[in-house]
Amino acid sequence: MRGDRDVFAPDLSRATWRKSSRSNGAGGECVEVAEADAFIAVRDSKVPSGPSLAFPAQQWSALLRDIKTGRHDLT
Repeated sequence: MRGDRDVFAPDLSRATWRKSSRSNGAGGECVEVAEADAFIAVRDSKVPSGPSLAFPAQQWSALLRDIKTGRHDLT
């Protein structure tokens, strides 16, 4: 279901990706993030040419705040 929202894909060709400090030290299970066109993109470092998720920066900040306060705690 698409609804009334437009789909926009930021240009990530020049993005500088940073690996999460919480990633597995053995090199697996790594998440990378990058800023691009007022969006924050997230991808799996094991598949850098694969898909990424892009969030408007304001929504990304809200998601991080919610995670830090335990709103999305599944345990």
